[in-house]
Amino acid sequence: MRDRKPRVGLLGGSFNPAHRGHLHISRLALDRLALDQVWWLVSPQNPLKPSHGMAPLDERLATARNLANNSNIRVTDVERHLGTRYTADTLDALAESHPDTRFVWIMGADNLIQIPRWKRWTSLFKAVPIAVFARPSYSLRALSGRAAKRFARARKLESRASTLAMMRPPAWVFLHTPLIGTSSTRIRDRAGGVQGSRTENG
Repeated sequence: MRDRKPRVGLLGGSFNPAHRGHLHISRLALDRLALDQVWWLVSPQNPLKPSHGMAPLDERLATARNLANNSNIRVTDVERHLGTRYTADTLDALAESHPDTRFVWIMGADNLIQIPRWKRWTSLFKAVPIAVFARPSYSLRALSGRAAKRFARARKLESRASTLAMMRPPAWVFLHTPLIGTSSTRIRDRAGGVQGSRTENG
């Protein structure tokens, strides 16, 4: 019998700007993880990214909403309302405000590589199940990196992805899915923007 609690995937980032890669991973998450919704958590200001070259929050929200245009994808500035800057704090606040929702954190393989730079990064693995999606040129490094090794015993078979939201953390899966190489950095470069580093909630 299907769990009646809603299953929500959380995709955090600056969305500077939102692009088809975000849409692609969200659609895959809805399908492969059997989610009811995916929330795009548009960060007011990534604590590990420079503010120079960052479009205003309302502009990034509007662009993301225009791109999403899907009833199963909710674009939100929840971190602005919660007053949180770090992913670990955001997850704590969401767990408290939505006790009947089963959350799954969604990220690309590039973020699995650098997640040890995030504040209280190990607590993320213990707070919610995590779905890691393959990204061009990052996957091998991600699976041999510090975070993957630290939580190796918590890695679940990809065939169990549809039940990930039901699992008690720490639990994570790596999904070998069709790849799209688009990134916000490349889009900004083509538009004459400033390149930033990949950081927390990238």
